[in-house]
Amino acid sequence: MASESMGVEAPVVEGLNQVNTWLVNNSDLLFQYGVNIISAILILFIGNIVVKMIAGSISKVLKKKEMDKAVIDFIHGLVRYTLFIVVLIAALGRIGVQTASVVAIIGAAGLAVGLALQGSLSNFAAGVLIVAFRPFKSGDYIEVAGTAGSVDSIQIFQTILKTPDNKMVVLPNSSVIGGAIVNYSRHDTRRVDLLIGVSHKSDLNKTKQVLREVVERDPRVLKEPKVTVEVHQLADSSINFVVRPWVKSTDYWPVYWELLHKIKEGLDENGIEIPFPQMDVHLNKLN
Repeated sequence: MASESMGVEAPVVEGLNQVNTWLVNNSDLLFQYGVNIISAILILFIGNIVVKMIAGSISKVLKKKEMDKAVIDFIHGLVRYTLFIVVLIAALGRIGVQTASVVAIIGAAGLAVGLALQGSLSNFAAGVLIVAFRPFKSGDYIEVAGTAGSVDSIQIFQTILKTPDNKMVVLPNSSVIGGAIVNYSRHDTRRVDLLIGVSHKSDLNKTKQVLREVVERDPRVLKEPKVTVEVHQLADSSINFVVRPWVKSTDYWPVYWELLHKIKEGLDENGIEIPFPQMDVHLNKLN
């Protein structure tokens, strides 16, 4: 039994001796690899911190210049990702990877990924166009690609909107720049369009006077351009007036809702009827 035990232990001892010999002979190489790996990790760690600081500093400078928040977010993301790639290449070079080969591989991979992800590249290009031509800025209320909301940020590949009911909508930049963009906040003033129907029996001049008085009493309605109150349609069951005051863009919806309320009260006070759909049924007596 003792001889069998010694026979099993011999290969194990021999293997350990070989490992020990290899470690002794290659200790310098192992030490160098360890130093390089630790250095690469430090480069990644410290480099990432430096990249964040640089990107943050650029953002602060742009904020001091009162540049639009959406543009700042776009530039911040672009700078941060670009610098991080540089840090990554430096870390790989530290562990012995040839940086020229890495750049070539990244270029080839970028071409392959670009062909596979053409949509992402188009989104990036569209983001650059949005930042360059600035059809809207952060905080503007816009309607684009069938969605309406306030611009929260413009990122490298997508634009973030916040709807009035506080939902976040993420739109690819290509769909934003590829269609019609309606910007409700670009100009300081907007026209409120109201369509008011009254009975065919109503006195048109009196109705026009009542509508104009109600609108002009609201202090938020601008004096210029002047309010438009005109007969617009002789419809089947009503005579329709257009009422078009101008207000500040920020006052649009409050004025819109309150004017409808005040116009209804004004018409009622003056005995002017607002018609509703009716159907006359005639019964013929059969002999």
